[in-house]
Amino acid sequence: MRRWIPLNLALLIVLFEIVSLQPGSRLIAADLNESLKPLIEAHAGEVAVCIRHLETGEQFVWRGDEIQPTASLIKMPVMVAAYRMVDGKKLDPAKMIALEETDKVPGSGILTTHFSSGLQLSLRDAIRLMIRYSDNTATNLVVDEIGLPTTAATMESLGFPQTRLNSRVYRGETSIAPDRSKLFGLGSTTANETVNLLEQLHKGTAASAESCKAMLDHLLACDDKTMLLSQLPDGTKVAHKSGAVSESRCNAGIIYGPKGPFAICVLTTKNKDKSWKDDNAAHVLIGKIARSAFDHFNPEWERTAPNEPTELRVGAFGTRVEFLQRTLNARLEPSPGLGVDGDFGPATESAVRKFQEANALAVTGIADTALWQKLGPVIEEATIAAPEVINSEMLPKLPAEPFAGAPFVSCDSWIIVDAADGRMVAGAETETSRHFASTTKIMTAWLVARLAEQHPEVLDETLTMSVRADETRGSTSDVRAGETVPVREALYGLMLPSGNDMSVALAEHFGPRLASAAVTTENSAANEPKQDPLELFVAAMNAEAARLGMTKTHHTNPHGLTNDSHQSTVTDLAILARATLTNPVMGQYSSTRQRGATVAGPGGYTRNVLWKNTNELLGTEGYDGIKTGTTDQAGACLVSTGERDGKRLIVVVLGSAASESRYADSRNLYRYGWKLLLAK
Repeated sequence: MRRWIPLNLALLIVLFEIVSLQPGSRLIAADLNESLKPLIEAHAGEVAVCIRHLETGEQFVWRGDEIQPTASLIKMPVMVAAYRMVDGKKLDPAKMIALEETDKVPGSGILTTHFSSGLQLSLRDAIRLMIRYSDNTATNLVVDEIGLPTTAATMESLGFPQTRLNSRVYRGETSIAPDRSKLFGLGSTTANETVNLLEQLHKGTAASAESCKAMLDHLLACDDKTMLLSQLPDGTKVAHKSGAVSESRCNAGIIYGPKGPFAICVLTTKNKDKSWKDDNAAHVLIGKIARSAFDHFNPEWERTAPNEPTELRVGAFGTRVEFLQRTLNARLEPSPGLGVDGDFGPATESAVRKFQEANALAVTGIADTALWQKLGPVIEEATIAAPEVINSEMLPKLPAEPFAGAPFVSCDSWIIVDAADGRMVAGAETETSRHFASTTKIMTAWLVARLAEQHPEVLDETLTMSVRADETRGSTSDVRAGETVPVREALYGLMLPSGNDMSVALAEHFGPRLASAAVTTENSAANEPKQDPLELFVAAMNAEAARLGMTKTHHTNPHGLTNDSHQSTVTDLAILARATLTNPVMGQYSSTRQRGATVAGPGGYTRNVLWKNTNELLGTEGYDGIKTGTTDQAGACLVSTGERDGKRLIVVVLGSAASESRYADSRNLYRYGWKLLLAK
C-alpha cells in the first residue's frame, strides 16, 4: 500500500536533499537556496559552499565536505598554526627574520619585487604580508619558522583533517604529501572545515583570545577587493583570505553585516574560465554568492545607518565634523577660524576645549552629547532660521482669480469634481489609466493620517531615516540615514518637498501596523516569518484604494517613481482627494506652504531643515491643497482643491506639458468649473 507524505513534509525532504545541516544549526529560509542554487548549477566548474551566520547558526551548505584545492587560502591555516605556537611560547612574533635572495619566489606579494636581500622583518610582519598581500615569499618565511608539517598537524588537532599545507610555495619539491600535491597543489580544505575554522576565530577558540583578535586584524587588512567584496555594499567590513591558481579560485572570510557576522567559504575548481581578469566567471560567482548571503541575513528594510561613534574626537572625519567646525566658528568669540574640512585634528580639539571651558562643561576635547546640546542646532552651509521663526511667517497670497476664460488645457487627462457630492462637473479622458508620479503620496499620507485620527499618539513617535530610504532617488526631504524626526514633522517632509526618501521611511515605520488580510492575497510571501514592511505598506495602499472604490488604481511603491504597473486615473485620484477633505490631520499637511523642523543625529547633534511646498497654487487665495507630481513618464501632475463663494471643487490634471502648465491648466479648469456651479 502506498504511503502518502504530507505536502509540508515532502517539501522539507526536498530541501534537506539540497541543503545539508551541521548539528545544532537551523534550516534557513528557502529564498537563499532559491537564489544560490541556480547560480551554482549554471557555473562551468565545480563549486563547494558553506555559509553560516555566527550568531543565529543559520546556514547554507553545498558540497560542504568535498575536498578542493585552496591555492593561497591555505595561508589562513598557516597563520593559525603560527599563532598557536606563539601561544605555546614556542615562537616569538617579534623574532627578526632575514630575507635572503634564495627565499624569493614569484607570484603574489611585494617582498620579491620591491625589497633587497638582507632585509630584516619580524615574524608578525611576515604574517601580515602573507595575509594582506598574499605574499608568497613571506609565506615561505613563516612556514620555515613553524615547520612544514605543523599546519596539517594543527588543523587535524582542531578537527579539520582535510585542511592541509602540502609544500612550500613554488617549492613543489618540498612536498610532504606528494599524492595530495598532485591532486590539490599547495593545499586542500573543505568549505565546512574552513567555515568551522572561521567560527573558532570569531569565538576566540582557534587560539588564545588575544591571538584570535590579532589574526582577525590581519584578515581585515586583506587587500583583495575582488570575489567576496566585489558586490557587497560600500563600507562592509570583511575579514578574509582569497586564493587563485589557473583553474581554482576561492575566497573565505567573515562578513560583518548590520544584523551580525556570518562566515562564508566558496571553493571552485576545474573552472572553464581560467582568465585573470576581475570578471573571471568564478570571481563573479563568488561575489554574487556573497551578496545573496548578505541580502538574506540583512534584508534591505532592516539595514540601519552605519554605526558612527557617539563621540567625536581627534581622528574622526566626515559630515558631523564639518557641522562641528562650522558651528564652533560661529559660536566661539573670537572665532577660531577652523577650516571646515571634516577632519578632527588638533585645531578642532583646541576649539572644542575652549567651548567646553567657556560653557562650564567638562574639558575633554571630545564632542559628546553635552557639547552638542550646548551648541544648539548646527550650522550648515545654508543657514536655516529656527523652526518657530519659519512656522510663524505669514506668506503673502495673490488675490482670487476672475472666472472669465475658456478651459484650454495642455494635460492628457483632467477632471473637475464638486466636493460637496462627488459629482463630476466636467472632464476628459477621465477613465484612462496613467502614471501619476508623486500624487501617489496623497495615499501614503492618507494612510498615516487616518491612523493618527484614531490614535493621535502615533504623531509623536520617532521615525529614523533608514539607509534604503535615504538612498531613494529623486526628490528628497534632506533627512539623512540615521537621523530622527517625529512622525508629525515627517509628514511635512513627505508632502511639502515631496520627499521620496520620507515616503519610504514612513512606509517602513507603519507597514507592519497597516498589514491586513489583503496582504496575503497580494503577497505570496506573506506567510513567511519576515516580510518587508515597505511591501506591507504598499499592500495597505492597494487595499485602501479598493475600499474607496478606486477601481483603476494600483500602487507598487509609496512615492510614485515610474513602474509600468503603478497607474491611476483622474477619477480615482479625485475620489481619494475628496476622502482626504474629511480628515483634519490631512488638511493640515496639504495646505501648509512651508515648514521648519529640527532633526536629531547620531551623537546628539541637531540641525534645522526647511521644507517648502511644491504646490504653487497655494500662493493664491482660494486654493488649499493637495499634491503635485512630476516624472518624465507621467508629465506634470496636480491634484488640488479650492473654494469660492462656498463652492469647493477638486481638480485633477495628469500629463501637463510642463511644471508651469499644470498650474495654468488647473486655473483654467477652476474658472470653468466655478462658472458652471455658480450659474446654477
